[in-house]
Amino acid sequence: MKLLIVTLLALTTTLPHNTSETVLAKMHAKYAGKWMKSFSFTQTTESYRNDSLIKTETWYEHLVYPNKFRIDFGDKTSGNAAIFTHDSVYSFRDGKLQSTHSNDDDLMFILGGMYFHSLDTVKAIFGRMGYNLTKFHENDSVYIIGADSANEAVNQFWVDKHKLVVVKFINYTHGEKEEGIFYNHKQFGNSWSETACDFYINDKLIQREKYYDCKANTVIDLKIFNPHKFILSEP
Repeated sequence: MKLLIVTLLALTTTLPHNTSETVLAKMHAKYAGKWMKSFSFTQTTESYRNDSLIKTETWYEHLVYPNKFRIDFGDKTSGNAAIFTHDSVYSFRDGKLQSTHSNDDDLMFILGGMYFHSLDTVKAIFGRMGYNLTKFHENDSVYIIGADSANEAVNQFWVDKHKLVVVKFINYTHGEKEEGIFYNHKQFGNSWSETACDFYINDKLIQREKYYDCKANTVIDLKIFNPHKFILSEP
């Protein structure tokens, strides 16, 4: 009996211990150098106010990792679009620039862009985004990076244990609770993408998205991401 107890204790002390950094390392080892280079899709976007649907639109989206992203709103020939670069967002109406502001949208990085950087850079960027990598907990299905408990009101993101992809984020950076939930994942080669997501502000649904006509690793003309010479996106 003593031998059994000693053996169990030894096994317990040598079992690998998950942390935020070890989970990021697992994700990076699985997908870095293997993630899709580009992704495009059509999106049905539902906007909500006070839990009621107020508007439905069609958006056309093109991504080239790690940081080129464009959305065309409604009719693709209208010239109504937003172009995201690594640090700025350019908004266009009728093909004319309307406004420019800083890009504080972390989603492209969290949902795939991270795999185009070294692991050390990934950890540093998450730190700058306000995720505390010394905090961590897990349950049966997900790893939670950035929080030590389920009800801790801090920036955190949740990682599916099987696919090692992000399925949820909670962010308090802008003085309110922002939450995104990603689901109905489909595999594209060695990569995954959500095909549906819900976004909440202070626990109120504000936007619901559904993707279709999804295409990975197709050639996308990089000229469509040039905010200084606007052209219509690809058909």
